[in-house]
Amino acid sequence: MANSITLRGITWNHTRGYVPMTATAQRFHELNPHIDIQWSKRSLQEFADSPLDQLSKQYDLLIIDHPWAGFAASSGVLTPLEPLLPAEFLKDQASNSVGKSHQSYEFSGSQWALAVDAACPVSAYRQDLLDRAESKAPQTFDQLIALAKRGLVGCPSIPLDVYGNFLNLLSAANETLFPNEEEIAHQDAAITALERLRELMSFIPKPFYDLNPIQSLEVMSKTDEVAYMPYTYGYTIYSREGYASNLIKFGDVIGVQENLPGATMLGGTGIAISSGCKHKQEAAAYAQFVAAPQTQNNVFYITGGQPGHRSAWLNTKLDQDCNQFFSNTLPTLDRAFVRPRYSGYLDFQDNAGFPIHEYLQHGGNTQQLLTKLNTMYQQSRLENQ
Repeated sequence: MANSITLRGITWNHTRGYVPMTATAQRFHELNPHIDIQWSKRSLQEFADSPLDQLSKQYDLLIIDHPWAGFAASSGVLTPLEPLLPAEFLKDQASNSVGKSHQSYEFSGSQWALAVDAACPVSAYRQDLLDRAESKAPQTFDQLIALAKRGLVGCPSIPLDVYGNFLNLLSAANETLFPNEEEIAHQDAAITALERLRELMSFIPKPFYDLNPIQSLEVMSKTDEVAYMPYTYGYTIYSREGYASNLIKFGDVIGVQENLPGATMLGGTGIAISSGCKHKQEAAAYAQFVAAPQTQNNVFYITGGQPGHRSAWLNTKLDQDCNQFFSNTLPTLDRAFVRPRYSGYLDFQDNAGFPIHEYLQHGGNTQQLLTKLNTMYQQSRLENQ
């Protein structure tokens, strides 16, 4: 009998982030009794903020966000996956990517994680509340503002999310994001996006400034306070019967220009292997098991996961189970943009939302805000050259 091996993993604290990992670990253990995988969890904020170099010293398997790819490539804290996984498997992952999910974990010629979860900001709504208000989900920015004026719109708006919504509005206007190492976007477009965001936020209930996407979806599902959210990361589990008090429907995002659909930042998560892992082949076998279409379409989805393999998004049985979440939001995922992934990007992302958050609540000079954001961006580039 093979010697017993224990692997430790770290994921994020939500049904979608934690339960599928423990379920897949249990099933993998049943198939490979000598390998035991123990998952720990951290908050959504810690998921965004915790330094990868520290976590990689404590855990063998890590669930990560794709902007960490650049740091992984430069620091050596993660293990490249190509030597550990079959080429055919990686080829299947690439060809069945949801949007750019798989490609987002490739950097400097290596694959640093497998995209086991796919997501981006989409719209969310309570059909019953829209019907009660004799309204429909908005299709244009003007319609969104009109609905917001009626007090029917919410939006997760902690600093990280308002930063993201600034980029989402730029992308919706078909602007090039981070066109150079000096600016986030060209000046006129960036100012317009900030002003659009401030107009929208002037009609959003104040409590949303303290709510992340999960908390906002909990408010939407538990109460009748808001009928529509223009930007929130999609969570298929809230569109499944029996999970939350009220069913939430998810859909595409609006554009800001006629005949041009909106576009939002790619999210989701990938499973990575620490360079300090003493059992890399076994860790890779588990990562392959989680990312495989058989698991993604079954154990992973059934236990609350949001698959990263395209076959699950095209699975009509799963789509019916979650009230067309997959078919309604896959076009949005396929248009989603990949954030910068240079080594210092996350330092910029972690801090850029705070001045935007302040501006949206208290006003200020938009040009000065943009100058500050560009300076922060430039600094993050310089510090990591």
